[in-house]
Amino acid sequence: MAKFFAALLLLCCFSTAAAIPPRVITLAPNLTELAFAAGITPVGVSACSDYPPAAKTIEQVANWQGINVERIIGLKPDVVLAWREGNPQRQVDQLTAFGIKVIWMAPTSVSEMIDSIRQLQAFSPQPQQARQEALHLQQQWDALQQRYRGVSKQPVFLQFGQQPLFTASRNTLQNEVLTVCGGENIFADSRVAWPQVSREQVLMRHPAVIVTGGEADRVMAIKAFWQPQLNVPVIALHDDWISRPGPRIILAAQQLCSQLQSERNR
Repeated sequence: MAKFFAALLLLCCFSTAAAIPPRVITLAPNLTELAFAAGITPVGVSACSDYPPAAKTIEQVANWQGINVERIIGLKPDVVLAWREGNPQRQVDQLTAFGIKVIWMAPTSVSEMIDSIRQLQAFSPQPQQARQEALHLQQQWDALQQRYRGVSKQPVFLQFGQQPLFTASRNTLQNEVLTVCGGENIFADSRVAWPQVSREQVLMRHPAVIVTGGEADRVMAIKAFWQPQLNVPVIALHDDWISRPGPRIILAAQQLCSQLQSERNR
């Protein structure tokens, strides 16, 4: 009987250990959103991780200045999700040197973003949620591609920032969203993903529409900036939706496609 209870206790210990979810840390806001979409609640996040609201209550271990290597080590993560475009290679390599598993993520297309959620199933206590979310996002994306296939193209300037002016080239998720909605990126041919451009360069390419991130009051500021040389419609998308390569990029696509279609019909 004593052996039976000892075996039962040992089995319960194994079951409890197996039920403990992997400890995940995210080093960029879009990675935090991807983790939550996959059913993961991180134990550490980066600054500006404000979605979903639950992310605001999690300890911050990274910001624009770098990452807190000591604190991350202290949190004993099973895996750290790093952003190729935003996290310093040297500091992330320090984590690897301490035996911490690091996964670099840098989705540049909608399909890569969705695949990132599928990839995170392995670290999710709710893998079924990850699969369902990936499927749902894929269905929404497929529906947009089908609905706007064949629409007439419009030359569009994707404006990020104002002084200096930045835009996105073809090698970005934002360009893919614009293309699906029937926009033709006037700086798609740039050699770098996020080129800085001049006012004169934009004017020479004659955009018919400007797309930016921000609230409605952003529209008036941009229109004033381009006057009197350029008087075209300005579409302002939810800033986090369009700027973060995460699940809400689909919402940005839905918003952009709808507004570009409205401009065509005027």
